[in-house]
Amino acid sequence: MLQLIELLAVISSGLFGILLARKNQLDFIGVFTVAFVTAFAGGTLRDLFLDRHPLFWIANSHYAVIVFILALGSTLIRSNTTRVESWLQIPDALGLGLFAIIGANFALEAGTSLFIAALMGMITGTSGGAIADIICNEVPRLFRSSPLYATCAFAGCWIYFGMRQLDLAEHVSLWVSISSVVAFRFSAIHWNICLPEHRHSRE
Repeated sequence: MLQLIELLAVISSGLFGILLARKNQLDFIGVFTVAFVTAFAGGTLRDLFLDRHPLFWIANSHYAVIVFILALGSTLIRSNTTRVESWLQIPDALGLGLFAIIGANFALEAGTSLFIAALMGMITGTSGGAIADIICNEVPRLFRSSPLYATCAFAGCWIYFGMRQLDLAEHVSLWVSISSVVAFRFSAIHWNICLPEHRHSRE
């Protein structure tokens, strides 16, 4: 089950990276680079912090092959920028939910506290997208005033912890928590729910 969730997370995040790169009109190398970073950077940071070796995408080398094939295939498809941008939110939200919950799960298996596990989940879900934004010369959504992003992942991790305490089947806890993160993200986008932005007062 965990490997299936991880595979879906890689595919979703890779697709988001591909769409982001296509939006910025990058060539194949650019598309693959952004897709690779989006799919693997968050999990790599998690594995390094938790001292998990080998890194998850090295232990599962077919993940990189899948992202490569998706990136290559996308360069053969013509699409306009406006249409690409309208699809960005779907793989973004899915990747966020899938990676956040599996990241929290791996952290718990490593013996961390709940708070650290929630942070690991948030890092796993958001870091790839943040680095991809930087590569595309954009201020990462993680840091600018925009609909809730990291908060959705963090909250979803705590829902996962709560469900584990109810002694539900593990797959139920995983999928309900993942769905919660995705629902939070789409709700934040739909209603433009943002954290308060710090503004300097003018005298």
